[in-house]
Amino acid sequence: MEIVTKIAPIILALIMLGLGLGLKIENFARVLKTPKDFFVGFFSQLIILPVIAYLLIIILKVSPEIAIGVMIIAAAPGGVTSNILTKFANGDVALSITLTAIISLISIITVPLIIFTSADLFGITSFSKEISMSGIAIKMFLVVTVPVILGMVIRKFAENFVTSKIAIFNKINIIFFIIFFIAAFYQERESFIDFLKQAGLIVLILNLTMMIIAYYLAKAFASGIKQMKCIALECGLQNGTLAIFVSTQIFGTDIIYVTPTAAYALMMYITGLLFVFFLRNKT
Repeated sequence: MEIVTKIAPIILALIMLGLGLGLKIENFARVLKTPKDFFVGFFSQLIILPVIAYLLIIILKVSPEIAIGVMIIAAAPGGVTSNILTKFANGDVALSITLTAIISLISIITVPLIIFTSADLFGITSFSKEISMSGIAIKMFLVVTVPVILGMVIRKFAENFVTSKIAIFNKINIIFFIIFFIAAFYQERESFIDFLKQAGLIVLILNLTMMIIAYYLAKAFASGIKQMKCIALECGLQNGTLAIFVSTQIFGTDIIYVTPTAAYALMMYITGLLFVFFLRNKT
């Protein structure tokens, strides 16, 4: 886990910088213009996803270590990948970007809150060092919020250049995550099958259940099919790099806590692409 621990903050900061380059103030104003769609997605991801994760933990009776790992991935915001797959699915890309951006920015509060509350519920006290909720929030602020703001500032002063290259920046973000995932996989390749055995079932059920719930919740309350596609994918494709960063900050190099994240990161691309195929022709 040493390689992962060292490169996770760098890769995460670069990914969030790329997210910031794709943002404008208008993305945030969208919340005021069409609040219903935003709040359906916001509620689904920030409230329902952790609740479903907790219920699955209770039902499947997984170990406390796997349980907290599942809660870490459930607490993570959506990733840039959700924006790209939403586009492939002919969904509402602007809404996807808005949800990713705002939930990522407030994740410096919500992620530590959910994780430390879960740790208390599961009786986990084996933190790698003396660390607090505020300490994690500060570290997340430095690698999540600051790069996003920096990216927005760069776009403000180089609008034409950034706009013309935004597709390239999105691809670079995906490449960063792939590099990170390959590095993590290579270092822990001997434990890979164990990852799937220990956490594969619960993260697969969580991923599929949440996308289905989000889809039908959006069907009941959101504006239309494009918003349904967006919200379903936003709730199924989490920021795995952020989850691994948080996990290693709290629990150090103890691989068991990262296991659900690694399993989820593998499965979400498979299920996400299948979901896109299913949604693409729906109008």
